[in-house]
Amino acid sequence: MKIALVGDYDASVVAHQAIPQALAASALALATEAEPLWIHSSEVDQTALAAVDALWCVPLSPYAAAEAVITAIRFARETGLPFLGTCAGYQHAVLEYARNVLGFTHADSSEDNPETSMPLITALSCRLSAQTDTVYLQAGSRLAQIYQTHRIVEEYNCGYGVNPDYVAVFAGTGLHFCAQDGNGDPRAFELDDHGFFIGTAFQPERSALHGITHPLITAFLMAAM
Repeated sequence: MKIALVGDYDASVVAHQAIPQALAASALALATEAEPLWIHSSEVDQTALAAVDALWCVPLSPYAAAEAVITAIRFARETGLPFLGTCAGYQHAVLEYARNVLGFTHADSSEDNPETSMPLITALSCRLSAQTDTVYLQAGSRLAQIYQTHRIVEEYNCGYGVNPDYVAVFAGTGLHFCAQDGNGDPRAFELDDHGFFIGTAFQPERSALHGITHPLITAFLMAAM
């Protein structure tokens, strides 16, 4: 399988080091092979995306070409291509849905656009720098089914996240936030009516650095299969 990794590769970024390892571990568990294909945000095009089996929008923002990343996410959403967005990928997937499905064309990230009139993505009150935190999964959600539990501990490395003030605009839509932290802030979403479209504020790929095969990444590859 060919797995597109959309983002701006940087060998010094821990998540970028971990992602190929995480894919390899899950592929081994499934007795298959997964080839990671790094696609820089400035080089995203539909031809490249049409030739892959799944798309992972990876951490590290701001992207060099954020609008191109949003276009890639839209492609995955509209074509049914299995999608996983972690950290910055999660944030931009929420932006894509708000803009292109809900009509909030002015929604933006305060990291990219500090003057935005709709700061859907804002700085966290406390940056989560390479630390773990407890996440609570909604009963009956796909994530809860994947993890086979309602309480997980995951690792983060992020300074921005979904602004809790705007979570209500997604109520009753196809995108629902299915995981929260201890304060009730959103930490993951899943999209209804799509084979696999999940975003997480945390970085499940980091599990590979501890020799762990992650259930979410394995589920992602199963969808690609």
